Amino acid sequence: MIFPIGDTQVRGGYKPYVSYTFIVINVLVFLYEYNLGTMANQFINTYGTIPQEITNGQDYFTLFTSMFLHGGWMHLIGNMLFLWVFADNIEAKIGSSRFLLFYLIGGLAASLAHVGFNLESTIPSVGASGAIAAVMGAYLVMFPKSKIKMLVIILFRSFHIPAFLFLGLWIGQQLLAGFGSLAETKDTPGVAWWAHIGGFAAGLIAGFYFKKAMDRWHPNAAIPKDYV
Repeated sequence: MIFPIGDTQVRGGYKPYVSYTFIVINVLVFLYEYNLGTMANQFINTYGTIPQEITNGQDYFTLFTSMFLHGGWMHLIGNMLFLWVFADNIEAKIGSSRFLLFYLIGGLAASLAHVGFNLESTIPSVGASGAIAAVMGAYLVMFPKSKIKMLVIILFRSFHIPAFLFLGLWIGQQLLAGFGSLAETKDTPGVAWWAHIGGFAAGLIAGFYFKKAMDRWHPNAAIPKDYV
């Protein structure tokens, strides 16, 4: 099994307090959810995004609350690891208040994309992965040559690859799985591929905007030339 554990860090700039706060919130919500025991399913059904309810004009608040819920320990750990790796450089460059807004809008775009491709589904969608996909999309634009540190867990060895390669392979996998899921039954539980794709697309758009606007914002940290 191979997964990212770090990246080339931007020096200076804004401290990633919002990124770390989101990690803490997600962990605390999951611990609360876990301690509910048999009531956890009701909690997820109440605060997860159910596409059929959204299309019927109900429970719009779940488009946001769903991004702080997770279906299990591995779901949580995987998402928080990706948030840890990719979010801090974005926040360092655009600032904490902008990152807060960007993350929530990215999560909203992801939820809407999922709903749009699963209009009649009654399965609740939960997880931070759509918002994190937006972070990854912006990262691809802003730091394409940043080095991502990958861990091969079986061998306990690590290696580095360029961000554009890792993220390009990741979104390619999401697209293949997303189009493949169109033939599946909509009430079959599974990965919300289109939330990932929608969030990533929103992140790409935001990344181009951030990259163009940073000169106006005069951030404290400059992107090294080998990042871009």
